[in-house]
Amino acid sequence: PLLGVSLSVQPPGGQMALGDSLVLSCAVAVGTGPLSFSWNWEGSGAPLGTKPHLELRHVADNESSQYWCRVRNGDSVAESDPLNVTVLGERDPRAGDDL
Repeated sequence: PLLGVSLSVQPPGGQMALGDSLVLSCAVAVGTGPLSFSWNWEGSGAPLGTKPHLELRHVADNESSQYWCRVRNGDSVAESDPLNVTVLGERDPRAGDDL
C-alpha cells in the first residue's frame, strides 16, 4: 500500500505574485515499486502533469485553486491533502525581486 502522500510548495505558503513561478513537490512516505504521479487542481478533470514535481511558470489569476497529487503503484492509489495556492496580483515593480 501507499501511505503518507504529502505536498510541499515553493514559495512557502503557496502565495505568489502574478507572473511568478510555483513549484509543487509530491512525496510518498511508504510505497514500493514503480510509482506513477498525476497532478490535479480544483475545477479541472485533466491531469496537469505526471512527474513528482509540477512547475507552473508565469502564474495567472485563474491558477488560484486547490492542487493535489495522486500516486499509484499497481493496484494501490493514494492522494495528498489539497494545497491552497493563491495568486495575489502583480508584483510591485519598486519592490526588489528577492528570488
